[in-house]
Amino acid sequence: MPPFPNFYGNSNAVQTLAQMIQQGRIPQTILLSGPEGVGKATLARRFAAALLGGAAKIERDDLSLPENLEIIEQREKWPAEKRADDPLFFSTHPDFLTFAPEGPLRQISIQQMRLLRERAPFKPLRGPYRVFLIDHLERGNEQSANSLLKVLEEPPEHLIIFATTENLYDLLPTIRSRSIVLQMTRLADSEMLEFSRGRAVPDAETRIALSGGSPGIAATLDLDLFRERRALILAALECGAGLTPFSTWVQHSESFGARKSDKLDFYLKPAYSLLEDILVSRNGRPALKNLDVQQRISRISDAVSTSWIERAVRCLDDLVLMVRRNIQKVGALDAMIIVLRNASQRVST
Repeated sequence: MPPFPNFYGNSNAVQTLAQMIQQGRIPQTILLSGPEGVGKATLARRFAAALLGGAAKIERDDLSLPENLEIIEQREKWPAEKRADDPLFFSTHPDFLTFAPEGPLRQISIQQMRLLRERAPFKPLRGPYRVFLIDHLERGNEQSANSLLKVLEEPPEHLIIFATTENLYDLLPTIRSRSIVLQMTRLADSEMLEFSRGRAVPDAETRIALSGGSPGIAATLDLDLFRERRALILAALECGAGLTPFSTWVQHSESFGARKSDKLDFYLKPAYSLLEDILVSRNGRPALKNLDVQQRISRISDAVSTSWIERAVRCLDDLVLMVRRNIQKVGALDAMIIVLRNASQRVST
């Protein structure tokens, strides 16, 4: 019997955590690092269920559940002062708490970490342990990180803290040094097929291709919405490559600007995957992820150089940083397209 039921992939991390429980030697701070959707928070919940019991209650704090997504989305509309007075956490099981990014910029706030510090000394209601999960710890600022450090320096004996991050090196070195780090990776195709069968995932072939080895993305991806967002980025890249006039892009940008709740960061991962496929296509191979728009990808790859693709990646990297500062989304894409059009014209001349 697997140590954590219905968990797929990353057997090394799974076995390490299972041995910790079996041997009764559990570190008090565990960092799970890896790409989005590979199961970091899921594995932390499975570990907590094995340690605390009450698996059904713990799974109700899965942040991908519609009711929890709705809570997070509704709180975005709250004034900052109201969120500060009532920091977000989930705790259906009394000894398991989840702290999730929130607010318009989806950040871990200092108020949440102060609440964690306040709750840390509380004794478990059942058994010897309490487990806290901080999802996307890298989204905390320096103040919240320093507040957390005060707990990590002298944690109470009953407390186990899990934290997840996509990039380990976005965290303070002092947090990393006080943690046991488990690196998680994307799943192999065979593991993704096993996951898709086990979860009866619809449109499995398409979802597996688009998810890039991340079962969480494969299971939760809204295909219609994804294709709509990808179409906007494709139009931006076609314009940036000089294949379409800027006036054509303006029509897309106007409709994009009208979607007030549609944030720019929703478009960045589809953009990276398109650039990856454009690069693959330039090397004479079919797209890895966006197979259904192969023809449009091939047209872009034929029109641009490798240096153009590198420039586009740097533009996206800059947007990732600027998104955290709540930049104006239409202007940001317009500026990227102008940079790329200029780069494509230099290549053609």
